[in-house]
Amino acid sequence: MSALIEIEGLTKRFGSFTAVDHVSFSVARGEVLGFLGPNGAGKTTTMRMLAGFITPSEGTARIAGHDVQDDALAARRALGFLPEGAPSYPEMTVEGFLRFVAAIRGYRGGEAAARVEHALGLTALAPVRMQGIDTLSKGFRRRVGLAQALLHDPPVLVLDEPTDGLDPNQKHEVRALITRMAPSKAIVISTHILEEVEAVCTRAIIIATGRVVADATPSELARQHPSGELEDVFRALTAAPAKAA
Repeated sequence: MSALIEIEGLTKRFGSFTAVDHVSFSVARGEVLGFLGPNGAGKTTTMRMLAGFITPSEGTARIAGHDVQDDALAARRALGFLPEGAPSYPEMTVEGFLRFVAAIRGYRGGEAAARVEHALGLTALAPVRMQGIDTLSKGFRRRVGLAQALLHDPPVLVLDEPTDGLDPNQKHEVRALITRMAPSKAIVISTHILEEVEAVCTRAIIIATGRVVADATPSELARQHPSGELEDVFRALTAAPAKAA
């Protein structure tokens, strides 16, 4: 398996506070990585550095071989990013927003229309395609964010809480979609839902106080606690002082 995400010694300091402390890992094609940690652990900061939104204090991150700082455009072409909050233009319709995203991505005419239709279909947004984004529920807005991340069929997906606000049926649909896409992509999912990790992730990393404290398959992690429950392992590792994996 070839690594499509490579992170080496990634560090971010805000003044005297170190939010991310020399984090290193790679994600190969075909892997779905669950990126776990308590609030304030450094998950979102790590993902934003990987997406090129924040400049690291130290270290490097590469997407499909492209350094996210030195070769930013090529890295972003290979990335589909669903950020926290899934920002969009609320005055636009769903279809209008996706057409706008397609244009930014360089698609025109029939190819742009085909990309939009495909994204609408993947995320089951066709019934609300002409509605204003500001009229949608939180779950539907989250799916609009997911649709824009998938529109250009990137080899790398970085998804921050992809099922946040979705009802149980919608969560099942999104998890099934991730599973279908997984063989051809490297996918990172930041989530606080441990059930989601067990359902779709082939591997999990736990981060605490900015440092990686565990990196294994969900079943391997679960076996680290007498209860055999991933939740108990997560609590134990994130309650203790962080140490390098």
